[in-house]
Order: sequence, then structure tokens, then C-alpha cells
Amino acid sequence: MLLRLDKTDTRPLHEQVAAAIRRAVAEGECRAGDRLPSARDLSEALDINVNTVLRGLRELRDEGLLEFRRGRGITVAEGAAGRSGLQIRVRELLAEASRLGYSRTDLIDMIRGMTT
Repeated sequence: MLLRLDKTDTRPLHEQVAAAIRRAVAEGECRAGDRLPSARDLSEALDINVNTVLRGLRELRDEGLLEFRRGRGITVAEGAAGRSGLQIRVRELLAEASRLGYSRTDLIDMIRGMTT
């Protein structure tokens, strides 16, 4: 897995780390059960602080995309590809709604008002 960060991106580095891993999962570069490099290895490869990498990885764990297992390292969770792709689209939707002047609450109300 080759991750790159955009030095011109204004987002915090931990968000960039999480986004890069989300993309790798969504595009099939990382599959369920695949083991990720250690946080230390990622921090060295990206030339950023290990705590920054850990913050991004914990965010992905909290989203259900990664699993942390003592002695086994960090692996991609089962079903992560579907969740990752959906989360990318949700983030894009949130950004578009914000651009159009809608808040998250407005967007949630719109979704709740839709029928299936």
C-alpha cells in the first residue's frame, strides 16, 4: 500500500491519512483481512509524527473500517470496502450541502423526509 499526502492540502494530516486509507480500501488496493503497515512504518514513510498516523487510524477504527488486534496489528475489517465507498460519497454530499448553504442538520432532515 502506497500512501501519499498532499502538502498543499489544508486538511489536518490525520484526516489526510484516513482519507488515503479510505481510498485504498474503496479502490480495492486493500481488501478485508489485509494487514496494514505499522503506525511507526507509516509515519516514517509519510514523514509525519506517529501520533498523527495513530489518530487517523483510530478514526477509521471508529468508523468500522479497520480492526486493531493485539499481536496481529491493524487489519482491514470485513465489509470495509462497501462502508468506505459509502462514506466517501457521504463526505462529498456533506461538502456539497455546505457549499449550497445547508447545515448537517438540514441534510439529516432532508434524508429523514425521504421515503424509500
